[in-house]
Amino acid sequence: MAEPHIQIQTDPPPAQTPLLNNSNQNHTQLPQQQQQENQIPETDLDRTLQKLEYFLTFLGFNHSSVLSFVLSWTAFVVTGVLVPVVILELSNCPGCEKGQIKDFELCIVASQACLAAISLICMSHNLRKYGIRKFLFVDRHSGHMERFHYQYIQQIKDSLRLLILWSLPCFILKTAREIIRILYVHHESWWQSTAILFALILSWTYLSTISLSASILFHVVCNLQVMHFDDYAKLLAMESDVVVLIEEHMRLRYHLSKISHRFRIYLLLEFLVVTASQIVSLFQTTGYGGKITFINGGDFAASSVVQVVGIILCLHAATKISHRAQNIASIASRWHALATCSSGDSSQLRVSNSFGNLEASSPLNSVYMNYSESDLVSLDYVAMPTNTQLASYMSSYHRRQAYVMYLQANPGGITIFGWTVDRALINTIFFIELSLVTFVLGKTIVNSN
Repeated sequence: MAEPHIQIQTDPPPAQTPLLNNSNQNHTQLPQQQQQENQIPETDLDRTLQKLEYFLTFLGFNHSSVLSFVLSWTAFVVTGVLVPVVILELSNCPGCEKGQIKDFELCIVASQACLAAISLICMSHNLRKYGIRKFLFVDRHSGHMERFHYQYIQQIKDSLRLLILWSLPCFILKTAREIIRILYVHHESWWQSTAILFALILSWTYLSTISLSASILFHVVCNLQVMHFDDYAKLLAMESDVVVLIEEHMRLRYHLSKISHRFRIYLLLEFLVVTASQIVSLFQTTGYGGKITFINGGDFAASSVVQVVGIILCLHAATKISHRAQNIASIASRWHALATCSSGDSSQLRVSNSFGNLEASSPLNSVYMNYSESDLVSLDYVAMPTNTQLASYMSSYHRRQAYVMYLQANPGGITIFGWTVDRALINTIFFIELSLVTFVLGKTIVNSN
């Protein structure tokens, strides 16, 4: 029997690729949906995205006009850079080392300002170019907004809660440190001390919120795509058309490539800035000859927590979606093996003594997927069903075999200039950081002794 010829195009796959409950939907409905866009009533997802856009505009990520661009960078330079630098220069008094160390404070301001500037530049560029919907891949015409409506809303809310959860402890730590510092760095009046206290807290909170918000945005984008990969795994239990499966996987990989392309500069620069900041801080603290306490060195702790949390959020989100994408090949291999065995081996069937009907001896009769909270250490178990519609002829076997080979050759995942962000890259990053730490300690503590 001649094999059907399947032509795979290199262009981006169609946006209306069918999934579970829309596998028979006609692609010709897309122009009609575009014409009726203005007639669609506002939904809860629209209001959630609008609130998110207002929040990002308040932080200065909206550069859609010249006025918003000027206001955003003016607020950044004044609030994030000029205010803390001027205060530190004016409060440089003799005998103030117990309350603050000027070199330490300037280094912290510089590292925070650099990280916030990178976040502001990269995220504002993507938001201005694509808009909030296409930036998050929740466009009306993607064919999935209605199906994942409430999941999108829940994920966005969970990510904003995560931002508050990490920002609040750091804010409390920073506030406590500044209140104690004011007692040691004397000023002309308590009014001046109070004004300086609020100015420093406002500046630090502004920069930290911008940095964490950029990491949260990347976290949202990745977790929204995780939903589609989980849904694609369920599609294997419902869809037997290999062409549909390949087209849907091409669409998912296309989205991953777009995400990688949009965020690769941001991820690389964030990692470099955080690494350089931590190395410089380690050099300063270990090489300082005086006494370092929570009062004069507490900013190192608060700022380091913010920077490291941002890196962890990005790496966790990228590794999670890479794990999901690479695991599709394993699920498809099990699906292919079970379909082949159940359709080609007649010894798998047995006769029931009580009812005389045929039953499959394999106990795998349902699909169960349960991902643990920590996807970095989880090994998921997927039991594929015995489906008599899957492969009865050799042509179906060859289609499935080609599909599995396609998945193995195209695992997918978030990449940074070709490097896939997975467990192997995290191990590499860990050992690079460990090597840098031991190098700094060798140059400061060992040599000084």
